[in-house]
Amino acid sequence: MALIDLSKREVHCKIVYCGPGRCGKTTNLLNVYESMAEKDRGKMLTIDTKGDRTLFFDLLPLNLGTIRGFNIRIQLYTVPGQVMYAATRKLVLKGVDGLVFVADPLRVRRESNIESLQDLRQHLLEYGLKIEEMPLVIQYNKRDLAEGPTPTLTIEELESDLNSTLKVQTFLASAVEGKGVFETLREISKQTVRHVANKHLLTNL
Repeated sequence: MALIDLSKREVHCKIVYCGPGRCGKTTNLLNVYESMAEKDRGKMLTIDTKGDRTLFFDLLPLNLGTIRGFNIRIQLYTVPGQVMYAATRKLVLKGVDGLVFVADPLRVRRESNIESLQDLRQHLLEYGLKIEEMPLVIQYNKRDLAEGPTPTLTIEELESDLNSTLKVQTFLASAVEGKGVFETLREISKQTVRHVANKHLLTNL
């Protein structure tokens, strides 16, 4: 749930990047962090483990300027993708305002993508949220691998697996190359701010 500070005229929105382990969630945030001017970003926190790059979360506050006199700040998080960290994923999702689901195109990760999306849906329900009613975009990451020898899923297969019922906006990306990263962030930020404004009756934000 967004934090609205009327005394400071600030709106703080929380966007969480979800997806299976090693799909590129942290790489997305690192790319954003390294590309932004220092005045527009906060300190980035990353916790590494042997099993997965991010055990708990990445926190990257972004200042998106002002809308109708309110300063808009976005906090970006990632959740750990491994199955064993389900409790941590649920904790990080508490109070979420917008979601990016990062899908791994490797054919061997097909079931992991599907299970991760189902896991996300379930955690949201436990907070009384429906994924269909949340600001959400899907990023098909690692498109740089599509032309190589590694077996990858087609866009049609990814759409069938992950977006056949949700029908949300999707982005092709290669986070390691910086392609599609800001397009993804721009769209989910726009959706999230609009959603928060409507939800909290901040009309015309």
